Amino acid sequence: MLIICEARNVLFPMGSRYAFAESVFLLCSSLKHHFASSEKSPETNMCNLYRMTATVDEMRDLFGSFTGDRTNLEPRDEIYPDQTAPVVRAEDGGLTLEEMMWGIPGWSEKQRPITNVRNLKSGFWKPMLSNPQAKVLVPVSQFCEWTGQKGAKRKVWFKMKNEPLFAFAGLCRRTPDGMRYAFLTTEPNALVAPVHPKAMPVIIAKSHYENWLSSDYENAVKLAKPYDADAMAIAE
Repeated sequence: MLIICEARNVLFPMGSRYAFAESVFLLCSSLKHHFASSEKSPETNMCNLYRMTATVDEMRDLFGSFTGDRTNLEPRDEIYPDQTAPVVRAEDGGLTLEEMMWGIPGWSEKQRPITNVRNLKSGFWKPMLSNPQAKVLVPVSQFCEWTGQKGAKRKVWFKMKNEPLFAFAGLCRRTPDGMRYAFLTTEPNALVAPVHPKAMPVIIAKSHYENWLSSDYENAVKLAKPYDADAMAIAE
């Protein structure tokens, strides 16, 4: 039996050997409908709003020295999907800061860009999770969860108790529209669960930044766990 698969706008991310595995998946994505059912749509994912109000000095305190354009690094009180925001990634033995758009196009042209990555076993995400060049850290001052009934929802913001800035575990990919990113989610900790019982972002501890940016698939999955609730607080 001969099957011919067609893929549009297939781009190999950053020259990695893992690009081959991703391209194979994308070429046959039309035959892999079960992947679509295993990943939630952006509307049902938990975190589609966060803020990043840190200064360059605060970012340097958290990440250490980095290169990249800092001229547009202004406070952002609300960051939504399809907006650009700063991310940090490894490059040439150091760190670089750059702007990327939030939301990675999925396996179907009819899908909205995916902002949260929960199903780490999906064949769509495995090549990125296996590729250190596809890893980023997403700087965050606070993130938001919604609570209440439909039509009467309100925002609840979460922060770190003793730090003005922290980082989500992110993935990035080159697309026809430029570099785009999404971040991982996991089960909620004891602080987030009463507000949103389904999930929370994967927050990487400062001591594991280098580990995340250089991780293979197995180590990436190990880092995808709830953050310590005692280190966090509700901001408002």
